[in-house]
Amino acid sequence: MSALEQAQKVGRDYVRPENPVRPRDAASLVILRQRKGGTEVLLGRRASRHRFMPNVFVFPGGRVDVADRDVDVAAELAKPVAKKLQNKFTPVMSRALAVAAVRETFEETGLVIGERQKKGGVRPDLARLDYVARAITPPDSPMRFHARFFCIDAEHTTGRVRDSHELQLLQWFPLAEALAMPLVDVTEFVLQEIQRRQEGWRPPGVPLFSYRNGRAVIRYEG
Repeated sequence: MSALEQAQKVGRDYVRPENPVRPRDAASLVILRQRKGGTEVLLGRRASRHRFMPNVFVFPGGRVDVADRDVDVAAELAKPVAKKLQNKFTPVMSRALAVAAVRETFEETGLVIGERQKKGGVRPDLARLDYVARAITPPDSPMRFHARFFCIDAEHTTGRVRDSHELQLLQWFPLAEALAMPLVDVTEFVLQEIQRRQEGWRPPGVPLFSYRNGRAVIRYEG
């Protein structure tokens, strides 16, 4: 049984906490590339020192910083993508989420999405990003995140993939191979969504992965 299948079963010993931790805003980026054998996805293993999900393979990403709200960008989000985000979030937060996804990707993988700056940073190009999903950590978790998942084709990135102190063993995995790995439920969920899109499926909205009474629930938001 996969992590996602297990998460979707009712947790018998679940007790909702009286004061659940408030989720922190976060953003991740799913980077895909096309090869003769099919679509591949970039995943890296979180360092063992992490308090949250150590030693598991994930997409690059992390928390939204306050400074992400004021970053100068090379190009804004495409209007359809901005509209999807702004169905739930303010324009400022929508933009900050996308900036955070690009920034974290650069810090964790070395890949640049935008213009490399002389001081070492990146002026993000948000125009090629798509917004594909969001997820909220279970209420009984001691650390919680409200993560938004963006997607981009690797042809819109520059630079070479390199390990960092955040993500190690970075490599490209065929989608089917990635889904066969021992992944955490939310990563498996996002990969399944990506795979279904690759097969021609069109979702009725942006999927939200969350927990209710100890059981994972997926619903689509218009």
